Amino acid sequence: MFPGFTQAAILAVIIVLTQTTKHIHGNESGSDVDASHVLALSKDTFDDTVKNNKFVLVKFVAPWCGHCKALEPVYAGAARKLAESGSEVKLASVDATIEADLAKRFEVRGYPTLKFFLDGTVLEYTGGRSESDIISWLKKKTGPAADELKTVDDLNKLKQAGDVVVIGAFKDTDGDAAAAFLQVAKTLEGLPFGITSNDDVRKELEVTDDAIILLKKFDEGRNDLTSSIDEDSIRKFIEANQLPIVTDFNGDTAQKIFGGTIKVHVLLFAGQTSENYVKQREQFHTAAKQFRGKTLFVFVDADEQENARVTEFFGLQKSDLPAIRLITLEDEMTKFKPASSDITSESLVSFVNEFFDGKLKPSLLSQEIPEDWDTAPVKVLVGKNFNDVAKDKSKTVLVTFVAPWCGHCKQLIPIYEQLGDHYKDTADVVVAKMDATANEVEGIKIKSFPTIKLFPKDSDEIVEYFGVRSVEALAKFINTNGKENGKPASTEESEQDEEGGEEEEEHSGEPAHEDL
Repeated sequence: MFPGFTQAAILAVIIVLTQTTKHIHGNESGSDVDASHVLALSKDTFDDTVKNNKFVLVKFVAPWCGHCKALEPVYAGAARKLAESGSEVKLASVDATIEADLAKRFEVRGYPTLKFFLDGTVLEYTGGRSESDIISWLKKKTGPAADELKTVDDLNKLKQAGDVVVIGAFKDTDGDAAAAFLQVAKTLEGLPFGITSNDDVRKELEVTDDAIILLKKFDEGRNDLTSSIDEDSIRKFIEANQLPIVTDFNGDTAQKIFGGTIKVHVLLFAGQTSENYVKQREQFHTAAKQFRGKTLFVFVDADEQENARVTEFFGLQKSDLPAIRLITLEDEMTKFKPASSDITSESLVSFVNEFFDGKLKPSLLSQEIPEDWDTAPVKVLVGKNFNDVAKDKSKTVLVTFVAPWCGHCKQLIPIYEQLGDHYKDTADVVVAKMDATANEVEGIKIKSFPTIKLFPKDSDEIVEYFGVRSVEALAKFINTNGKENGKPASTEESEQDEEGGEEEEEHSGEPAHEDL
C-alpha cells in the first residue's frame, strides 16, 4: 500500500478493487427531469433548511460532472415519491462550483457527494444510487432506531433479521443506558437493533440487569455487555464482536473491515483450493482469538477473481502465496511483513506481539530496477532507485506517479514523452515516472492519479503540481523550480469508474485525476 494514504483513501481504493466498474443508472441528459421536490440550496438558505427540517439529504454536484447528470433524474424521482408519501425527509442539492464555501465546510472532495443531516448532525450517505436504494436507506435512517420487543415472538422475529442482531435489554427504557443504546442504533448502519424492558423477553434472554446482547450466527453465537454501558462502550463492543473471528474479505465486508474503529489488521492471502488451506485457516483462527477487539484477522481468497486486484495491490504474486501481511489504518497506512513464511498460530502470535511491542519495521514495495530504466527520455523509477534519482540534489527531478489502470495517466503519456524529449539533453533535469501501485516510497503521499511532484535542485523541498497538463506548463513548472505549480483545485470529481471513462474535464481547465 502507499504510506501517507488517509484512511478514507485506502478504503475507497480497496472497495473499488473488489467491485466491477460502477455505473449510475438514469437519463444523463437530465433535460426532462422534474426536480420540483428537490430544494436548491445556497449559503444563504443552507443552515436554515438543515435547522428547520429533521431529515435532509443533500447532494453536492458540479454542472460538468457526468455522474451528477446521471444521478439527477434518480434523485428527483426519490424526492417526488417521498414527498407524495408524506415523508418528513427533504432532498436538496448544492452546486458546489458556485457554493465553494459550503463544499469546503463539508469536506466535499468528489462529485457527486451525498450527505445526510439528522437533527443537524451530518452523516455520510453510504447507500446505493438507484431510486429504491435512496428511499430504502433513508427509511432506515429516519425510522425507529430500534424495534421495540414487546413479546418473545418479537424477539424471535428480530433474530431472523440478519446474521448479527443487537438487543438492548433494560429495566427502564427511559434511562441513560437505553438512551445511549438508541443513539448508537440510530447512527450505526447494517445491523438490526431491538430494545426491550419486557420481563418475558428479558427472561428469554437470561438477563436480570441492563445488558447489550449481540446475537450472531457464527463463532460463539452470543456476546454480552453488562457493565459500564454508555455510547462509547456500546460502539466498541459492537465493533469488536460483529465480525467473525476471521472475516472473509469481499465487497460486502470491505466497509466493515476498513471503515471500523479497529485499525490493526492481519491479512492471510491464500487460495481455498490450495493444499494446506484448511490447516492454515485453523492456525490463523487460533491466533486471531488472542487479539479479539484489538486486531482484525482477515482472509483474502486468492482464488476469487474479484480479489485479484487486491492481491496485486499488496504486491503479491501467485508464487508468493500463502502470505501474511499486517497493516495499520491510522493517519498513515503502514504495512508489515513477517520474517518467516510459516503460518502457525505461534508464529502469528509472535509476529503481532512484535508489532505491538514496536519491534517491526515497515515493509515497502518495490519492483526490480529495469535494465533500461534510464535509456529513454522518461526515466523509470521503482522503490529501489527512487531516492538515488529523485533526491539527487545535483539535479531537478520531475516525477509522475501513475497507475496502470488510470485513464488520465494514459492520456498524459504523449505529453509527458514530449516533455522528456525536451529535456533529454539537459544534464541537470530528469523527467521520470513511477508505477505507484507496485512501488512505495516512505513519506510520499499519493491520493490521486496521476500525481506530479518536483524535486528541485539543491533543495529538500517537494513541490506538487496542480496546473494544466501541457508540455509548456510542465516545462515552466520545472524551469521555475516549482514556483509555477498551478492553482490547487478546490474539489475534483471523484473517479468512480476505474478507467475514468465518462468523467468530463470542463472544470475551468483544471486537470482531472483518478481519485483514491
